[in-house]
Amino acid sequence: MSNKVYVVGLGPGGIEQMTTRAINVLKQCDVIAGYHVYIDLIKEDFPGKEFLTNGMRKEVDRCKLAVDEAIKGKTVAMVSSGDAGLYGMAGIMYQVAAKYPQLEVEVVPGVSAAFSGAAVLGAPLIADTCLISLSDLLTPWEKIEKRLDCASKGDFCIALYNPSSFKRFDYLQKACDIMLKNQDAKIPAGIVRNIGREGQSYEITTLGELRNKEVDMFTTVIIGNSQTEVINNKLVTPRGYKLNED
Repeated sequence: MSNKVYVVGLGPGGIEQMTTRAINVLKQCDVIAGYHVYIDLIKEDFPGKEFLTNGMRKEVDRCKLAVDEAIKGKTVAMVSSGDAGLYGMAGIMYQVAAKYPQLEVEVVPGVSAAFSGAAVLGAPLIADTCLISLSDLLTPWEKIEKRLDCASKGDFCIALYNPSSFKRFDYLQKACDIMLKNQDAKIPAGIVRNIGREGQSYEITTLGELRNKEVDMFTTVIIGNSQTEVINNKLVTPRGYKLNED
């Protein structure tokens, strides 16, 4: 009897974006559960597995399905895009599994969109960084506003998750307006779309220009700090190393 659930971070895209440990865990599991969009990314790479999927905002139900299979003695993986411990399924899985002390939960980390997106843009997150989601489904907008204000006042590099959706079409604009109260409009920023997937693209811009850009839920936005610069069309935030000039 296994009685175990792994919560696996898939990274930004397909199997080539996953860690070796994540791949090995999924290979040994009997059941792989997850949001249907993420399951579709990996389904062909793990033939012979039982897949459990459902839609957006069904996270608790998804965890309950995974727990039901695990207590039958199956080894189950719950997958998240990026890192399962950052805006992912790790926390809610621990909460749902709390009533089953015989059930072991183990988190397998993955590469989050902030860092895979930063790699596409260059090296914008080398210095102190804040990660902030603009989705107010689970966090009140007033709290998000405060976090944006404090992070920009502190001159942090900032990675924005969930920058826009059909219902939140103007949230990036609102976020930029908050940050522009504390930061110069010329601070470099970057947009990465479809990280690690077909159609990946990026754009270098500024905080001032960012407020009028079109983004969606498959976009990660990164705003530099007051030291960030553009080098050969890449964002770079210096850590303070002294370069020996010849």
